Amino acid sequence: MAKRKKPTTDRPRRGPPSAATSPVGVRIIGGTFRGRKLEYSGDLRTRPMKDRVREALFNLLGYGVKGKLAIDLFAGTGALALEALSRGASRAVFIEQHRPTAQTIRRNSATLGVESVVEVTSADTFLWAKRLPDMGTLPWVVFCSPPYEFYVARKDDMLQLLNRLIEMSPPDSLFAVEFDERFDFHELPEADLWDVRPYPPAILGIWEKLKK
Repeated sequence: MAKRKKPTTDRPRRGPPSAATSPVGVRIIGGTFRGRKLEYSGDLRTRPMKDRVREALFNLLGYGVKGKLAIDLFAGTGALALEALSRGASRAVFIEQHRPTAQTIRRNSATLGVESVVEVTSADTFLWAKRLPDMGTLPWVVFCSPPYEFYVARKDDMLQLLNRLIEMSPPDSLFAVEFDERFDFHELPEADLWDVRPYPPAILGIWEKLKK
């Protein structure tokens, strides 16, 4: 993985969404399904990760997703774990509380022909993590891209969520977390080992659980 970098802090805060900045579509960027479009309602509450940020993320992850179990927290469109499947992940689990959006993920999975290796759970991500089901033996690649406001209004919950999954994850697991400048990643385990990159207003943090 690339050398760790610390984020700068003088980044503009995310303002309210406007029609002028509304995403017009979501597509798979690379891998087997490159260029395939995903169904997306256009609801800005879903806030799909921007294409340029998602491309940068998967460039950083590289071949690290191959053969892993992709876990998409606060899944929204499901684009992150579907992208991981396109690039060689073995299976994917999506956690999305909004039932109509969870149904959209199921339809997108069927359109791509990957429904047999996909599990979509319509649940509160924080509660799901506390009751964490048996995830099998594959290493994970965990995508955490929640509303940025959660890092403020639900900071303790976010830290508990990430700490628990980091603790429970198998060796060789990867974590990819999207946040903004309001989240202090130094509160996470092994903070100095996170690869942190700014893509304003987003900041990406990537961490790998090494074998002991």
